[in-house]
Amino acid sequence: MIAHIKGKIIHKSPESVIVDVGGVGYEVHIPLSTYYKLPDVEEYVSLNTHTHIREDAMQLYGFFTQREKEIFQMLIAVSGVGPKLARNILSGIPADDLVTAVSSSDIARLKAIPGIGGKTAERLIVELKDKMTVINRSQESGVRSQEYDVMSRDVLSALVNLGYKWALAEKAIEKVRKTNTGAVFEVLLKESLKALANG
Repeated sequence: MIAHIKGKIIHKSPESVIVDVGGVGYEVHIPLSTYYKLPDVEEYVSLNTHTHIREDAMQLYGFFTQREKEIFQMLIAVSGVGPKLARNILSGIPADDLVTAVSSSDIARLKAIPGIGGKTAERLIVELKDKMTVINRSQESGVRSQEYDVMSRDVLSALVNLGYKWALAEKAIEKVRKTNTGAVFEVLLKESLKALANG
């Protein structure tokens, strides 16, 4: 199974990205949340991937953070939810909001996601509430209790996925934040990598 992919972007759209890895172009299906964070064409990207195998095809689904990949895998384990719908769900609601909606049984919020009806919303709650509640509690502790904004959490996840230790990555982000309070994602990630390289 292909669990991770890193290479040069040769094409991207809101639904998929083609990544050149050693001369081979892999089409990776992505949610909008990942699309918005992609660098420009001809630049390099690193994505966490889930390999979905059917009788007639093998498809890759990619995510900028490991967290989104894990939630995607939880979603496709729900009866009646395939990878395409799971991707659409993550395109229609931020991952953290989805966790909160499921753990709090917020059917109205779930039904507001395009493609989700009442029955599907109920299945998500019945089958995932316990798991999402655990995730939601973890959000309220540790790093998230330090009031990290969404961008800082995504940068932290990206650094951990690149192989950096959680504590060191967290410290680097905090250091950069002190001098770059209004930094966008790309700048925060780049400067955090520099801080880690400099020790």
